[in-house]
Amino acid sequence: MDIAESWLALSAPVEAARAAGRPLVALESTIIAHGMPYPENVRTAREVEASIRQLGAEPATIALIDGRIRIGLSDDELELLGRSGQVHKVSRRDLPAVLASRELGATTVAGTMVCAALAGIEVFVTGGIGGVHRGAPQSFDISADLQELAKTSVAVVCAGAKSILDIGLTLEYLETHGVPVLSCGQDNFAAFYTRDSGFRADYRLDDAQAQARFIRTKWALGLAGGVVLSTPVPEAAAMPREEIDALTDQALAEAAAQGIAGKAVTPFLLARIKALTGGRSLTTNIALVKHNAEVGARLALALASMQA
Repeated sequence: MDIAESWLALSAPVEAARAAGRPLVALESTIIAHGMPYPENVRTAREVEASIRQLGAEPATIALIDGRIRIGLSDDELELLGRSGQVHKVSRRDLPAVLASRELGATTVAGTMVCAALAGIEVFVTGGIGGVHRGAPQSFDISADLQELAKTSVAVVCAGAKSILDIGLTLEYLETHGVPVLSCGQDNFAAFYTRDSGFRADYRLDDAQAQARFIRTKWALGLAGGVVLSTPVPEAAAMPREEIDALTDQALAEAAAQGIAGKAVTPFLLARIKALTGGRSLTTNIALVKHNAEVGARLALALASMQA
């Protein structure tokens, strides 16, 4: 066993899926610990896992517990993450500290990609990726998710980038670092709460087999790094772009006035937008995560069918 792999602890269902040749789909845990309130967070996590299993893949929610990287969580562990309130938000740089201290950690997009790659998982489902924050030319606030996508070979299925970001600059950054951005279901890149960011994706591939062929070809060429697969929130749950833009501007101004910065910004903005929309944004968030899970499970099955 590789030294890095020795830090992994696979759940019994994940081990069984591997033995049976069923593909795994990685899921982050920050969305449980920091992205949604209790009990919606835990209920959504369970429903997302169930939908992946129903399609024939096995979910592998990732978190740091008792000094190990847990690949696949029990129902009690999901509950612990959702209720604790004392969970570290873990990106790449935080992995050594939280593992060494044996504290409880929820993995971000970047952190989950690192752990998924260690476990040999090719597909990761999240809500929306991080990116270049508004005002980044002055603050240099750029999510570690983008650098991780540039170097770690995991396909990330998402509802685009969070609409609180500068999506144009986020896509420019991904282009500079050679990260392909695929779209599924429409030509344009999605924007989390809203279906259309106003920016085109690099390539539109609606079929899971076509998506898998693209990804397999990229990696077969030795082109390391991730692929972003953007799929829009279901239309019935989408929010108007003008409304979300206005609320985001208001929430960003409030965050700046309160001195909120760094990794605390995104949880603050999500919570504030939820309050300002009377909970409608949470309904949208749940709908998009469930939809992403279905797209991700189909992609994982297609990739598995093309395994050399």
